[in-house]
Amino acid sequence: MSDLIVETIDLRKTYSNRRGRFVAVDGLSMQVPAGGVHGFLGPNGSGKTTTIRMLLGLARASGGRMRLFGEDVPQHLPAVMGRIGAIVEQPKFFPTFTGHKNLSLLARTIGVESRQVDAVLDEVGLGERGEDRYKTYSLGMKQRLAIAATLLKQPRLLILDEPTNGLDPAGIREIRDTIVGLGSRGVTVILSSHILAEVQQACDSVSIIGHGRLLASGSVDEVIGDSGRGLRVVVDDLDRGMEVLQGRSFSVRREATHLVVENAADASAITRELAESGQYVSELTPLRDDLESVFLDLTRTPEPGDGPPPSSASSRGEVTT
Repeated sequence: MSDLIVETIDLRKTYSNRRGRFVAVDGLSMQVPAGGVHGFLGPNGSGKTTTIRMLLGLARASGGRMRLFGEDVPQHLPAVMGRIGAIVEQPKFFPTFTGHKNLSLLARTIGVESRQVDAVLDEVGLGERGEDRYKTYSLGMKQRLAIAATLLKQPRLLILDEPTNGLDPAGIREIRDTIVGLGSRGVTVILSSHILAEVQQACDSVSIIGHGRLLASGSVDEVIGDSGRGLRVVVDDLDRGMEVLQGRSFSVRREATHLVVENAADASAITRELAESGQYVSELTPLRDDLESVFLDLTRTPEPGDGPPPSSASSRGEVTT
């Protein structure tokens, strides 16, 4: 069996309307290995949800191939669907029923033992709120109940499309902790989200797409890059520190509270030069790109005169039950 949970090969999806032909997914080739949390990122309209819907058999591909657990889909989707849980739309629950009763009804429908209900409620942190009515739940709790519903059949792959939409910071953190916990327990989670700071904290690997094409893929560190953006330097007199470093041919600029020294190969040389001039360093830390800055760089709209957008991976390295 393949160690890839999800694989797409030259996947395409086009739509036709009165305005003509629209390409939603344009030759997407992507791989998701088993285990951990994989971020699936792209701007609105980039093809993320369309790709997810094709993988789940909710939309028909116009071309290319897809595999789940090494099996070609949609041909063999019935054989693997029992191992997949997904949230691609806001799930519907009975508002006057408790969380436990809602899940019990679903468990009976799909032939899952009732004892599994308590297990999944505990897994998403709702064990003590299972007997509360659904209508009293916060939005974050409702999302966790939706995740619990997908876990009833103990899936090996969980696909979540924008699970933190509309949540406050506390709710976002609750969902993030739930997702990280699932990934650490062996469930492969594909997380589609536009909240990039949360993705960076939750995900082990990412794929970034734009205009239906893969722009970058790999571990979070690989995609962000290890080279960094320079060094943050703090001294008492920033103007004097900047003058000293510029006089020693360092590329340096001043920010409000610190200096940024770019492309510095030897951090010790910076501290030495400053100390010899009576400027003592109170902070010297590397600056690195974050996932948001890489994402914005990869997916920005080209300006006139720019080259064509990247067409392949960057060198940076309803509840379905």
